Amino acid sequence: MTVGHYESNLDGAGVRIGIVQARFNETVGNGLLSACLAELSKLGVLNEDILHVTVPGALEVPLALQKLADTNQFDALIALGAVIRGETYHFELVSNESGAGITRVGLDNGIAIANAILTTENDEQAEARMLEKGTDAARVAVEMANLTLALEELIEATEDVSYDA
Repeated sequence: MTVGHYESNLDGAGVRIGIVQARFNETVGNGLLSACLAELSKLGVLNEDILHVTVPGALEVPLALQKLADTNQFDALIALGAVIRGETYHFELVSNESGAGITRVGLDNGIAIANAILTTENDEQAEARMLEKGTDAARVAVEMANLTLALEELIEATEDVSYDA
C-alpha cells in the first residue's frame, strides 16, 4: 500500500492574505506587523495581495476576521496583537475569548487563520517574541493557504470520479 504525502508549500505567489491588527499595545502590534509583512514579501506574497486593517483591541479581531472571511477574497487570514497580563481577571477574559473567536471564524468559514495575538506576562516578553511570532504568522498563513487550496482541489477531483459498476 502506498501512502500519499503532501509536501509543505511556502510559495506565496498568488496567495491573498488579510491581516487584522489590534491597536492596543500598539508598539508590539507594529513589531508583529513589520516582521509579518517582511516574511510575506520573502515568501513571494505581493503587496497588492495583502489587505491590512486595524481594530481597537484583541476582542474586536474576530469580528473583523469574520467580515474578511465573508468576502471570499482571501486564501488565509492573520490575527496580530498583544494581550499583556495586568492586575485583574481581564487578561484571561480577553486572551480566552479572542482566541476562541479566532478559532471559530476559521472553522466556520473553512479558512486558515494564523493567530499571532501574543499573551504574555509583561511588555518585555511581548517585545522579545514579536519578531519571531510575526514571521511565524506569515509562514503559517502561506503554508495553510496552499494546503487548503490543495485539499479543495483533491476533494473536487474525487467528487468528479464516477464509481459506476
